[in-house]
Amino acid sequence: MPAPVSIVIPALNASEELPATLEHLMEGLAAGLIRELVITDGGSADATRAIAEGAGAEWISGAPSRGGQLRRGCAAAKGDWLLILHADTRLEPGWAKAVAQHLQTGQGSPACFHLRFRARGLMPAWVAGWANLRTRLFGLPYGDQGLLIQRAAYEAAGGYPDQPLMEDVALVRRLQGMTILPSAALTSAARYQRAGWLRRGARNLWTLMQYFLGRDTRKLAASYRK
Repeated sequence: MPAPVSIVIPALNASEELPATLEHLMEGLAAGLIRELVITDGGSADATRAIAEGAGAEWISGAPSRGGQLRRGCAAAKGDWLLILHADTRLEPGWAKAVAQHLQTGQGSPACFHLRFRARGLMPAWVAGWANLRTRLFGLPYGDQGLLIQRAAYEAAGGYPDQPLMEDVALVRRLQGMTILPSAALTSAARYQRAGWLRRGARNLWTLMQYFLGRDTRKLAASYRK
């Protein structure tokens, strides 16, 4: 019987972060969870492809849109479950046990990980705490928390929309019964450290509000990346 989980990772010039992300997935292979690894690229000009193929991943390339990349990657994946991770997100040791338990007892519900930043201090803890509270109260994790979803539920929800920003929110809002796994996703703090924790956090909240109000995601993406 094939392993149940396909790992899908969108990438764009991710050569610095991707090796560690893949290394942290190895316990899932040992546990018999991982059927395949799919790297869905947006036109990398660095060593991302060589790293992916060296790890035995299926390589998919297309236009650089996070939603489009994820849509292509999930369409190519063959597992009964999809585990979608960002290229700069590392799952903490013990994640495979948490995922295996959810597959057995979670009744098919979607799930995500607790968010933690790979940085110390009050601000990383505060921002991660807000993200985890948002997930508990509203069932609204972002992509850097990882998303574990049964293929049937993914397809019933319409999959990822081909949009450059908020693709994770668009999908998650159509899912029901989000579970937070007893394991953490350790994500990069680089963007927050460059922009400032308060400024970046405020910008993320403002972007989410604008998205809920119906602003075009292409305009949102252009503003967000300035």
